[in-house]
Amino acid sequence: MKLQKIVERLQKLHPKEIDLSLDRTKNLLEKLGNPQDQINCISIVGTNGKFSTIQALYAILKEADYKCNIYTSPHIQKINERFVFNNKPLTDDELANLFSEVEEANNQTQITFFEILTVAYFHYAKKYPENINLIESGLFHRFDATNILKKNLASIVTAIGLDHLDWLPKEEQTVEKIIFEKTSTLLNSKIVVAKQSSNEISKSIENTIKDNTSKKIIFNKNYNFTLKENDFFYFEDEFGALKLPKPNLPGEFQLENVSTAIATVRQLTDYKITDEHIKSGITKIESIARLQELKSGKLKDLTSNNLLFVDGSHNPLGAKVLNEYLQSLNCNKHIILGMMANKDHNEYMSYFKDIKSLTTIDIPNQPNAIKGSELKEKIKNFENINYKNSIEEAISSIDLQENDIILITGSLYLAGEVLNLN
Repeated sequence: MKLQKIVERLQKLHPKEIDLSLDRTKNLLEKLGNPQDQINCISIVGTNGKFSTIQALYAILKEADYKCNIYTSPHIQKINERFVFNNKPLTDDELANLFSEVEEANNQTQITFFEILTVAYFHYAKKYPENINLIESGLFHRFDATNILKKNLASIVTAIGLDHLDWLPKEEQTVEKIIFEKTSTLLNSKIVVAKQSSNEISKSIENTIKDNTSKKIIFNKNYNFTLKENDFFYFEDEFGALKLPKPNLPGEFQLENVSTAIATVRQLTDYKITDEHIKSGITKIESIARLQELKSGKLKDLTSNNLLFVDGSHNPLGAKVLNEYLQSLNCNKHIILGMMANKDHNEYMSYFKDIKSLTTIDIPNQPNAIKGSELKEKIKNFENINYKNSIEEAISSIDLQENDIILITGSLYLAGEVLNLN
């Protein structure tokens, strides 16, 4: 209760949810002694794959006995997920005490919720100066609150695509503009660029960072991977080739995120990370709401022996890789869909092929979500489309045959509700 009350106060410190600027963050960090200058960081920017890449990095680093601090957003089930220190999320009491300390230093000054959370993270991170901080950038990066570091160990650029377009002027709603916002202010250290969805996007990223003096490790130029049969794949970079077991994450697209993590840890030459650490680590990755199979629980009980997946994808690039995974399965696929109102709903669903049924739902506890009934009316190109009031009702309404699978997708907020219900 104490934590919840503080969170509610922090959410009222600025009239806007997002107000892109670095000034408020810098001012508060200065009051706290600029803790961000005292820590070791890896920055992760991009549209898709950031969380999975971070989790792959984390798994490998833990295997090598390194302690990590992790900052991600948004959280799926509890705000504590955003604050991992020394390989453990903060407890409610620890988080409440941290927020109280930062709230007092802020002294009612106007600051957005994300900004004060970011300051709180950096303030606590200085307790562990030897730890490796894995920091996920929020919206766009250039004016994101995480973009206040003066140095880091490396910057990772995951797959970039169209998302959050409502925060850009109409004439600037292009992937080139998003690439500029995400990559034009990367620090001078090492930049690892993941596999992109097109050569044009790859070239645009390279062009944007061409004047950055960092060492650049770019997919297909400086590192690569090849999927082989018998559950293994090959990874290769300047340090040589590795024969690796397939990661414990479903979906071929996850090899892109895992390979990006491998390329990064092999560039951390001041750290002792062996091939064995990599081989073992990538089979122990924990990934929440990213093509996560629910193997037990209240919702799973409604599906009998059929597989139930939840995935927080919410943009066209996410839909594309998700459909590629579904196409690799020889079975009927049923989608349960809930989305936020500001997304391109038709564009998102246009990537899914051969879907047996589509059921739209409301996202509970999310006033900015589109109503499921309205979403059903917007998506015209699906024949077998229904609307149900609840997640439970949607699952129970599907006529499941043997080997059919259900995928609940469209929003990280929906994924959180699903996991809480389950």
